[in-house]
Amino acid sequence: MNRHHKMDSADRQNRLDGMAQGLIGTDVPRPDGMAKATGTATYAAEERREGMLHGVLVRATVPGGRVADVDTDALAKALGDDVTVITDARLLQVPAQGTDGKAPPQGPDLVHYVGQPLALVVAPSFEVARHGARLLGIRYEGGEEGHFDPEDDATPTELRDKKTVDIGDLDAAMAKAAHSVDAVWRTPGHVSAAMEPHAAVAWWEGEHLTVRSALQMLKFNRDELADALGIPAENVRLLAPFVGGGFGSKLGISHEAVGAAIAARQLGRPVRVVLSRQQVFEAVMRRSETRQHLRLCADEEGRLTGIGHDCLVSNLPGQDFAEPVIQGSRFAYAAPNRHLSLRLARVNRTCAGSVRAPGEAVGLTALENAMDELAEAIGIDPVELRLRNVPEEDPTDGKPFSSMMMAEVLREGARRFDWQRRNPIPALRREGDPRREWLRGMGMSLLVRGNILDEAEARVRLLPAEDGAPVRAEVETDMTDIGTGSYAVLSQIAAEMLGLPMERVTTRLGDSALPPSPGSGGSWGAGSSGSSVYLACLELRTRLARALGCDEGELTLRDGQATGGNHSRPLAELLDGGTIEAVGHIEPGKTAKERRQATYGAQFAEVEVSRHTGEVRVRRMLGVFAAGRILNSRTARSQCLGGMTFGIGMALSEELEHDPRDGHLVNRDFAGYHIPVNADVPQLEVHLMEERDPWANPMQSKGIGELGICGAAAAITNAIHNATGARVRDYPATPDRVLAAMAVAN
Repeated sequence: MNRHHKMDSADRQNRLDGMAQGLIGTDVPRPDGMAKATGTATYAAEERREGMLHGVLVRATVPGGRVADVDTDALAKALGDDVTVITDARLLQVPAQGTDGKAPPQGPDLVHYVGQPLALVVAPSFEVARHGARLLGIRYEGGEEGHFDPEDDATPTELRDKKTVDIGDLDAAMAKAAHSVDAVWRTPGHVSAAMEPHAAVAWWEGEHLTVRSALQMLKFNRDELADALGIPAENVRLLAPFVGGGFGSKLGISHEAVGAAIAARQLGRPVRVVLSRQQVFEAVMRRSETRQHLRLCADEEGRLTGIGHDCLVSNLPGQDFAEPVIQGSRFAYAAPNRHLSLRLARVNRTCAGSVRAPGEAVGLTALENAMDELAEAIGIDPVELRLRNVPEEDPTDGKPFSSMMMAEVLREGARRFDWQRRNPIPALRREGDPRREWLRGMGMSLLVRGNILDEAEARVRLLPAEDGAPVRAEVETDMTDIGTGSYAVLSQIAAEMLGLPMERVTTRLGDSALPPSPGSGGSWGAGSSGSSVYLACLELRTRLARALGCDEGELTLRDGQATGGNHSRPLAELLDGGTIEAVGHIEPGKTAKERRQATYGAQFAEVEVSRHTGEVRVRRMLGVFAAGRILNSRTARSQCLGGMTFGIGMALSEELEHDPRDGHLVNRDFAGYHIPVNADVPQLEVHLMEERDPWANPMQSKGIGELGICGAAAAITNAIHNATGARVRDYPATPDRVLAAMAVAN
């Protein structure tokens, strides 16, 4: 049986609130938590197969040209015949973006950036393969020197015309505005920095390939891998039951999966390829650096009359992805005159792609800094400025909002943070510091993120009582859990809808043989896959109600007991020893086109800044979030904490550094790329607002995973200004930049 639902109009039935099990919205622990805490949850690199070989990638040392010759003499002389070198034309040049099901460019002959994988060395042990990779000789020829600086006048750029928004006359609005801001912000490149490195183990059984890997979107990844290898997709099975973080880097297939599959086929044995941390930095997606020109203008009362946001980002030649910096600026604030544009520079650096809330994470950061500057210029409170510019409809295309919680999160955040204690005059607070070294200040920012529903399927079974065991349920979908709580949330939905305790629901994920989902990305996972589970359970409820002799709307299921139509019977009796199952299938429809769907948040930060060294210490942060119905308050809170922590990293330490001579990545590991550690992260407070959005999906929930990072860094840098009077417009706000900005301000 299949229950299909297309979101063509708002489903105004608030069905989940009428369920009786009492699980939705609570902080149910993760069913997989104990396995992860005890180390029994295995990850891709831990897969073991009999006779398994090990592969290590060999990467380009030049930024352009072509491979003229691969010399294996030194390798063979040192290591003998046990080592195999694979230079198959099907090896990827760049990783896949992960949403179109197509393989990225192939053919290792052409070189586009330093670090591009060119060959795979396979040996009986990892150590021998690694040594062989170092011995392999590659000779290059031809090619241009390349372009390495996106802002160099000689670097080719192109305007992404379809992204441009041009409404009214921004130049005229700026000229006659009572108050305005006109400045440039820069954010550096970022890397996903997932805890688990990229890894794949591949083996063949006849014409059928199985790959255990670290992937986020199996439905797309299966097609990408099949496309890369030139085999039917039905011959490929992907396994990813546990993924140790992704943040965009594992959206698409990468070099390790394709290389392992080619090698396993050629050698007739399973092959494991695990990237070192340095290889992960070089070979997976980076977030593009940005140059953002912000122009804001307002009248005497602080109402925006114009918004300008012109951005420059970069990617390799031939790559279509461009960091969508202006996504949030399209609808965050009302203003009649608007000019938004996105320009893409073609550089020979590692491939750019989706990393940690692409678009709003960096775009909102600069916009919220500009709003803080505008509030200061007008002489009004930063929260009040934002409240005066809450849009009544999408200011770019006129769509109504599906739900709008912008004012609520701002007011609630200000109240909970005790924002009224903030001194609006910068550089005055030196509380509790007899040496007068540490300056203290407060800052805030608005957070916005678009909401997405994608096609998803899930199968749910109700299994009868057997051998003394009670009725239980199984949920199956190829959805992945990258640490976000998919096992918990999908189990909760099934348990709630079917009236079962959590321990009686088993959820199977991360297997491409299961019903397809959109996977983990874009904050759409829980809403999309959760809706497919919901619909499958709704079909099962309809069949149970029929067996009980009532309508589904009258049916109450709780703790394995069915009640309705003046009847009450155990589920075991209704099943009568049989198993029933249903497949739920949801597709996006017209609702996304009819309404602007978005999530909202507000973050507040208090920092201390040393006036001698420029060191910044974040003392406390508060985030208030509105994302429709919260399905699991524990996992939702964890996602928000992660986004806030990423915001600290964006604000103060994270920065990819490329050598200007050849574009190679200089800081290729955590020794040089600094993410926040425990000592950098203060007590973080998260508050989840009550909200329902009937336009989003049948559960009335919205994605929360990426919202926490969208503008979070600006709250910290705005607090730095309040503490010191200095504006840091080039991220991150490292001590040298803070000192330089303080020198200018004073």
